[in-house]
Amino acid sequence: MKLRFFVLALTLAFITIGAHAQGGLYLNPIVSRVSNSVADTGNFAFLGSGQKSQIFGGVVIGGFYEVYHAPKFDFSLDLRDEIEHGNNASLNSLLFGGHLAFKPTKSSFRPYVQASFGDGRTTSPLSPIHTSKLEWAAFGGVDKPLNRHVDWRLVEIGYGQVTTISSYLYSGPTVIPAAHLLNFSTGFVFRIP
Repeated sequence: MKLRFFVLALTLAFITIGAHAQGGLYLNPIVSRVSNSVADTGNFAFLGSGQKSQIFGGVVIGGFYEVYHAPKFDFSLDLRDEIEHGNNASLNSLLFGGHLAFKPTKSSFRPYVQASFGDGRTTSPLSPIHTSKLEWAAFGGVDKPLNRHVDWRLVEIGYGQVTTISSYLYSGPTVIPAAHLLNFSTGFVFRIP
C-alpha cells in the first residue's frame, strides 16, 4: 500500500516538469455502483453474502500531463487513485490511461473521453485479506474552465470491470465473474502551467 502512494506521489511530482507543457491535479468525490451477476456467499464475499450490488463512495486523487496540443483537442496522460468504501468493503483502483479533451470553438465546455487500466485492490467486509487484479475503465465527462488555473469538472461518468475478492478465489464452489463498476464524480481540476 505504501509503495502505491509513493509511486503516485512521485509521478505527480514529475508531471509539472517541462515549462511548455501543462499538467494538473484533481481531488474529487466519487460514487460507484458495484454489481455482479452472481451472488457470492461466505467470508470473502466482496459485496456481502448473498448480495449482487452495493454503492461505494470515496475520493479520486489524480494528475495529468498534457503531451500533445492541437487546435481541436489536447491529449494527456492521466494517473488516478480511486479510494472507495461500501458495506465495510474497500476498493482501491490505481489507473493509468490516455485522456482526450476536445476544444469546441463556440463553447467554453470541454468534453473528454479517457481509457485507463491498472490495479484493482479489493477487501471483503468480513476478512482482512485482499486481492489485486487487473482493472480497466473508460470515462467520459465535461469540464468548464473557470480561469487559467481552475476547471470545474461538471460531471464524469465511468464504467469498468475488475475481478474482486470472492469465495471462488479461495476454493469456493461458485465461479464469480468480474464485477461491473459504474461511477460518477464531480469537482475541480487545478492546472499547473
